[in-house]
Amino acid sequence: MAVSDKALGGLMLVAAAIVFGYYTTWAILLPFFPASHPLHELFPAREWAVRIPAFLLLVGGGVVGLFVGTVYMKEKAKKKAKFAVKSA
Repeated sequence: MAVSDKALGGLMLVAAAIVFGYYTTWAILLPFFPASHPLHELFPAREWAVRIPAFLLLVGGGVVGLFVGTVYMKEKAKKKAKFAVKSA
């Protein structure tokens, strides 16, 4: 059973909205509540509000760099092969 593009896009939008709401509450709104408030039990320690995005940024940057490097190497190999054919 295939999922349509609209349904997948809708699911991704809902997931992004939930993550945004959770993170915004955790990182921005939670400091305004007293430490004894029960809302604090729903979230990890505040230090992780910085560590998790920093880790995701590093991993994402590494993946993008790896992709760009792979494309660059493939293009270089194609140009080299094309030049070898012209030279022969």
